[in-house]
Amino acid sequence: MKTVFTNGRIIVHHRILEGFSVAIENGIISEISESVLSSEKCIDLQGKYLAPGFIDLHTHGGGGHDFMDGSEEAFKCACLTHLCHGTTSIVPTTLTCLNSELFNFFKVYKKVKREWKNGPNLLGIHLEGPFFNQAQAGAQDPKFLQLPSKENYLPILDAGGSDIVRMSAAIELEGALELGKELKKRGIIASIGHSDATYADVQKSLDAGYSFVTHLYSGMSALHRVGPYRVLGVVESAYLFDELKVEIISDGKHLPPELLRLIVKNKGIDNICLITDSMRGAGLGEGEIVKLGSLTNGQDSIIREGVAMMPDFKSFAGSVCTTDRCVRTMYKMAGVQLCEAVQMITENPAKILKIDSRKGSIDKGKDADLVVFDEDINVSSVYVGGELRYTAN
Repeated sequence: MKTVFTNGRIIVHHRILEGFSVAIENGIISEISESVLSSEKCIDLQGKYLAPGFIDLHTHGGGGHDFMDGSEEAFKCACLTHLCHGTTSIVPTTLTCLNSELFNFFKVYKKVKREWKNGPNLLGIHLEGPFFNQAQAGAQDPKFLQLPSKENYLPILDAGGSDIVRMSAAIELEGALELGKELKKRGIIASIGHSDATYADVQKSLDAGYSFVTHLYSGMSALHRVGPYRVLGVVESAYLFDELKVEIISDGKHLPPELLRLIVKNKGIDNICLITDSMRGAGLGEGEIVKLGSLTNGQDSIIREGVAMMPDFKSFAGSVCTTDRCVRTMYKMAGVQLCEAVQMITENPAKILKIDSRKGSIDKGKDADLVVFDEDINVSSVYVGGELRYTAN
């Protein structure tokens, strides 16, 4: 059956169309027309925005669950939490851990992807670790860090297989450049993350296949002195190398609005992806106590002022962001145009994953992954493959 959306503001690439209708059939966008389209099923958007479904390249969980909990229930509950906020496609992300836990993650991911049809699209796995610099480990457990030797990374890559779409690593570690070449050979995005690298290290990594920067500013080196000399870190290198795309946690907490504006000014809209990097606290309320890391061995953290805090409130414990909040922060706080904020969490991630021929924008022939929201980016309905998966009514 054909479904037609009317009386809305349609976000199409770099502009917003008013007075247009969008038709979907068999899970695909079949027509975008300035004329009124007829259909047995017509949805009046009542002036709300119709946008491509949000794509989250980097999330660890939500709704009280972490993907590393290693159960189908955790996967599904975390995915459904993010679906309610407009996420139609998701890349579950690991934490540094024992290989046995990682291999169980692969097994659960594969089963959920194969059998579950009620959530967002599962686009693949992001391996965040275990090949990180201890000096930039952040919330990653240093007990499980490894050096990127072939003996260490080949079993992981072989076990995850084609489900792995991205891996973050510290490029200055011995063996990291060879890892980058292996990732490129397998068609996996090689990303610089939790790294203490210098400009020279970054320059070498580009030839080895690294093309992306994991959560810019978080867990990475910046300008510092070596003796009397100033040495650039990963942050400044990300600005200087145009070929490096970046992702940012746009919760307004990890990066304040003025820093978000600086990143946009220097990298440009086309080179930035918005991510939640959310832990299990995403979607939970103020004051909730949630575990950072595993349920058995993790540390308690408290949700306060829209971010997870350590109990002494002296440092962040993690993001509790959702994709609608990513867009809202960029639009309302960082002063980015709405269509550009949407682009950074739809079209740009789709291009990074090389799926922009079917996802990431409202175009004829693309998947009908759609989200409806109001002026304050409050999500009212979400469609995945043309099927209504969430409604706020």
